[in-house]
Amino acid sequence: MDGDLVRQPAPRPFHQIVVMNLAGLLRAFALGHGLGHVLTAPLDVVLSRENVVQPDIIFIGREQMDVITEENISGAPALVVEVLSPATSTRDREVKRKIYERFGVREYWMVDPHARTVAILALAEEGYVSRGVFAPGQHFSSPLLPGLTVRVADLFHDPFSYR
Repeated sequence: MDGDLVRQPAPRPFHQIVVMNLAGLLRAFALGHGLGHVLTAPLDVVLSRENVVQPDIIFIGREQMDVITEENISGAPALVVEVLSPATSTRDREVKRKIYERFGVREYWMVDPHARTVAILALAEEGYVSRGVFAPGQHFSSPLLPGLTVRVADLFHDPFSYR
């Protein structure tokens, strides 16, 4: 990121449960409506020579399929989702936010498993603007996925309650 090699520990199990809950919901909706692909890490997103990231979840809209190459995603996805963890939270909220904004990622969602919230940022002329922070009992939608409504509680649901 910005030319620095960054290493981080593997995600925790609940992090991956949240990723799969959201990715599954997004993928089913996007494919069912012919909107594009939903992909998950590990997968390189090459924004520039100095900025190669691996977001937890990526949405590539139908109109931008040319960014998908044999090796990676070469260009800015329409939507990037980072599920925050203790090891990555500050980097996701500050460094990656600036990188995604600079390279034109249209929406950036930050999902916080600890606080059980979802922060939605949308790209505007002046940069990212907040579309809100949503908690269980609330829902949100995205103009990138017309007709989709996400219930926040569904993202943090663990049917086996291992914790």
